Amino acid sequence: MPHLPDHLLAGYRNFMNGRYLTESGRYRELAREGQAPETMIVACCDSRAAPEAIFDAGPGELFVLRNVGNLVPPYAPDGEFHSTSAALEFAVQSLKVKNIVVMGHGRCGGIRAALDPNAAPLSPGDFIGKWMSLIAPAAETVSSSTFMTAAERQTALERISIRYSIANLRTFPCVSILEGKGRLSLHGAWFDISTGELWVMNKETGDFERPVLE
Repeated sequence: MPHLPDHLLAGYRNFMNGRYLTESGRYRELAREGQAPETMIVACCDSRAAPEAIFDAGPGELFVLRNVGNLVPPYAPDGEFHSTSAALEFAVQSLKVKNIVVMGHGRCGGIRAALDPNAAPLSPGDFIGKWMSLIAPAAETVSSSTFMTAAERQTALERISIRYSIANLRTFPCVSILEGKGRLSLHGAWFDISTGELWVMNKETGDFERPVLE
């Protein structure tokens, strides 16, 4: 029995003979001097929406946090375990990132679960259900709309949840203070898996728009 699945070992072999070979100097520099990414991405765990691939990022360029539904909880210094808040604290306070991007995506399973009031827990702990309850008020409002199709409700909540997470980011003192000083910018984006299109949130209106690419 191999210690890793064969396809992972094959991928690692390709990495060593390809990307690492051409960027070995960059990796050695990062090992020696540490990381200094300017941008943090809060993205979903979904294997189809990898930020490093979408933004064609090299090693050390992005500090990526991934969780179910790309959610940011509100600031809650209650002594409990908060992995998302810990990553945010490290990115802002230690790495001193200049940008935080909350990136949602189409066909998100977590969002679909939030929209289904009859969804059965995957385990007795119902960790997903508890986590997605962060956007329960929005999910209830969207679910009650009979003027939208199921697909439209899904896309609507995917985008609304991004605005929710950005609002929650501002409940963290370290974020709100730095944003107020102009040293930190918050952004929203939504990626369509089926078409590869990236929609960017307009900071003034909250609408999602397709950027003009040169």
